Amino acid sequence: MDMTFLPFRFPGIETVRCAFGSRAAGNFSLDAPEARADPAATAARRRGLPSLLRVEAVAEIRQVHGVRTLFEPEPWHAERPAAAEGDGMATRREALALAIKTADCQPLLLAHSSGRVVAAAHVGWRGNRQNYPGRIVAELCERYDLNPADLSAVRGPSLGPAAAEFTGFDSEWGESFRPWFDACARVMNLWRLTRDQLIEAGLRPERIYGLDLCTASLADAFFSYRADRNCGRQLSLIWIEKRHEPRDGRP
Repeated sequence: MDMTFLPFRFPGIETVRCAFGSRAAGNFSLDAPEARADPAATAARRRGLPSLLRVEAVAEIRQVHGVRTLFEPEPWHAERPAAAEGDGMATRREALALAIKTADCQPLLLAHSSGRVVAAAHVGWRGNRQNYPGRIVAELCERYDLNPADLSAVRGPSLGPAAAEFTGFDSEWGESFRPWFDACARVMNLWRLTRDQLIEAGLRPERIYGLDLCTASLADAFFSYRADRNCGRQLSLIWIEKRHEPRDGRP
């Protein structure tokens, strides 16, 4: 895989692959300000992504900072923005990469221990406030009859604890989120909040992983909305590798 994407694999789940984009990989969002400057280049990157990842197709949604999850989404159209609104996707389809676009928000990827179900979520601070990590776990388990203890999760590059400043804590968050707020520095530990919400939803702590890379602090390596509001969006993706069917009845 092209190393402009950071690869990740869940221990013990051999059929699932993850990849986290960087600034070096380029912008992939047709809705981002950067894409309007060169839409042809953005579309070309999107067209070439399946072959780069060695998948059949990519799926995306029009992210709205909410808590809606789409199940079994259709592949994207490289030249058109996504039409379906939501902030998460889940699938059992092989070789379909679920793509989340971020530039400070948390990309959260989940996989079942069987390697047969995966999900991807865009978790902004509003998503944390509505406990979207916990909600998507509950919906995933209900839809596919899973046990949350059998899920693994990984959080990708996003706004780190020292950079997540909120000057209006009382109006933006509220007292129930006080444990994750540093009042002196006026910052929220969103990484720890997401982890705690996943544990509360039933995931085992040892199955929760994180790429502790702050997009705002590493704005030369990652797109960061707080560093530059006209930036692009990096992709984070998860997919199930396609199984090879035996030929002539032989393994």
